Amino acid sequence: LPTFQLKAILLGSDLSVVASAEVKFDSDLPEFRTTGGANAGPNKFEFFVQPVMWVKAMDIVLDRLVMQEVDLGTVVAISGSAQQHGSVYWSKHGIAALQSLDSNKFLHAQVDDSAFVVNRTPIWMDASTSKQCLEMETAIGGMSKMVELTGSKCYERFTGPQIRKIYQQRTHAYEDAKHISLVSSFLASLFLGQVAPIDYADGSGMNLLDIRKKKWSKACLNACAPDLEERLGKPVSGFTILGKVSDYFVQRFCFSETCKVIACTGDNPSALAGMIVDQNWLSVSLGTSDTLMMSLLEPPNLEQGHVLCHPTEIEQYMGLLCFRNGSLVREAMNKLEADGNWEKFNELLDSTPRGNFGNMAVHFDEMEIIPKAKGTLRWNKDIDINSEDAKKGIIKFSSPQIEIRALIEGQMLHHRAIAEDMGFLFGSESKILATGGASVNKSILQVIADVFNAPVYQQTESEAALVGAAYRAAYALYINNNDTKDIKSYRDYILSLTPNLLNLVCEPNKDSESIYVPMLQRYRDMASILESQ
Repeated sequence: LPTFQLKAILLGSDLSVVASAEVKFDSDLPEFRTTGGANAGPNKFEFFVQPVMWVKAMDIVLDRLVMQEVDLGTVVAISGSAQQHGSVYWSKHGIAALQSLDSNKFLHAQVDDSAFVVNRTPIWMDASTSKQCLEMETAIGGMSKMVELTGSKCYERFTGPQIRKIYQQRTHAYEDAKHISLVSSFLASLFLGQVAPIDYADGSGMNLLDIRKKKWSKACLNACAPDLEERLGKPVSGFTILGKVSDYFVQRFCFSETCKVIACTGDNPSALAGMIVDQNWLSVSLGTSDTLMMSLLEPPNLEQGHVLCHPTEIEQYMGLLCFRNGSLVREAMNKLEADGNWEKFNELLDSTPRGNFGNMAVHFDEMEIIPKAKGTLRWNKDIDINSEDAKKGIIKFSSPQIEIRALIEGQMLHHRAIAEDMGFLFGSESKILATGGASVNKSILQVIADVFNAPVYQQTESEAALVGAAYRAAYALYINNNDTKDIKSYRDYILSLTPNLLNLVCEPNKDSESIYVPMLQRYRDMASILESQ
């Protein structure tokens, strides 16, 4: 359940896709008037969804599978992935309705508006809670304390500040909320026929969970809203079997009575589960914003990154870094220097040597997240960090190809520097998994291989979050059915059933490390100048 659609896939016992169906919110459910699956609120930075839309989509998506003559009676386990940070506020009536569903009626006719005390519920796009973020951080002793406890500073889109805003502005609704779900645990609740617990990984995106102890932080709960723990319930591991599927689904859609519901999780952790990579891998998603995902043995205290409980390695953590200046900056450069033609852009990029004759650039067209800086700085090989020229740099490089290479190398040096700061250890075993829109561009991938000094792979399965949910369901069933002594790791078990869907795209050149390690320090100097301006 990402922002724009609800999609279901059924995997066979060999983990290949047997069937799929989807419901696109904007076109299939026009009565909710969404754009990209969300509604803009009345005030600046506000975005919401009516939870009934998601319920109605569930009716439709299962009907579409039945229309394809898919035998849902063969399903042994269900799990899910959902957009992170959104919250759902159950009424007393809603919980009762969930537990006594009539299979002769649609789901949305029973779990309707009256099931929720907040009918316009905030989702991850909502950034209207700056005041609540400040209040929560102040209450627990500052930003660094929040990072240390929950893995992230207070972010406006995170669930804790959103709950606090509802408590402050709609106190009666908060008081009437018997239970608060994340979108992922809401999805599990529909299948379970009762309110499902939140899993550790998705719970890490709330500014409420102590990620080391895997329990709600008392200090954060108190800073957020009163009597919150009883509304959230106890968090659980992502491999928890929550129970059997509700009778409603058995009678209406012919699911088996023994079909198990596994805890659902957020889309970023679920994507990591779907990538079936280990701690030597760094996932680089090249999109509107570039995102890095990694496995970490210890949580770093990095004020601008996110650290979540790992979705599949219970003792590990997952690092998540978002960079605002991604493909939009690449597209703007393409328009300017290559007439918007990507073939020409790649020819120009490939025609310049690695290291770009010492020409480097940092392009932060929008205010970057890490470091917090905006602006453009270009240096040639002669500029010294201590010189007067260092602050202003040079106006423009001498050719389009130097401009293009300086941008791409600069972006990737930036990504590598921050990944190192987060605790990712680059070495001879490191590998890169490239995903997202620009991952089809082999010229850009070659720069990534060289700058990171690591081979770059692509995944043939494009919907990692969705297959990750099914993989987790399969593994939860496996560990539940087997003796603990002989249990394979998550990755080994999944790879024993399915070929690894990763293709090697490019490898680093032998001189990469000697070229880019000195440039990495130079990049850091440039970024700190922009940050201080």
